[in-house]
Amino acid sequence: MTDELELLDWKRRVFAIYAGVRAAADHGEAWRKWVAARDELFRDHPSSPLPPEARTSYPGVPYFPYDPASRVLASVGRVEAGETRIGSSGTEAISFARFGRAQFELAGTDHALDLYWLMGYGGGLFLSFCDQTSGAETYGGGRYLFDTVKGADLGTEGDRLVLDFNFAYNPSCSYDPRWVCPLSPPANRLPVAVRAGERMPGA
Repeated sequence: MTDELELLDWKRRVFAIYAGVRAAADHGEAWRKWVAARDELFRDHPSSPLPPEARTSYPGVPYFPYDPASRVLASVGRVEAGETRIGSSGTEAISFARFGRAQFELAGTDHALDLYWLMGYGGGLFLSFCDQTSGAETYGGGRYLFDTVKGADLGTEGDRLVLDFNFAYNPSCSYDPRWVCPLSPPANRLPVAVRAGERMPGA
């Protein structure tokens, strides 16, 4: 295979994994299947974000314990549309359009996160965040909840967006600097510690 077809296969598999997550009635079981599927892809797939020499001995992605209370539904409010540049792990920022704001309650407190749409061909919803664990227990550049151009899509319930922080994951650049990823914009820093989803090894 060429690199492009290998990446296409990776994306196809990720899309299928998230389709299973959205269809599942048991959210905890869906999370466990997602964890197992990610570990398999990381170890065995040619497009794994891990450096090739680290794959066969990789012990698995570390996560906080599954927390049902970390799955919330967000009401989406419109904001004034406009193009914005989000910093990346590389030298160039990446163009997005901020189009909405997700408002939700987590741990008894009201919060909000900005929603972005990738400006490139076909677009895609992008939602990343930092919180009080970032840089210590979790990746300092933020974690992703939605990146629909790559298949990461937790779906909606009615007219509300599913924000399940158990599925928060690190961008590929956290594993290997050869990848260039958009990082969390400053507006999307939550003033609480979100101990759900992927964490740093040993944290």
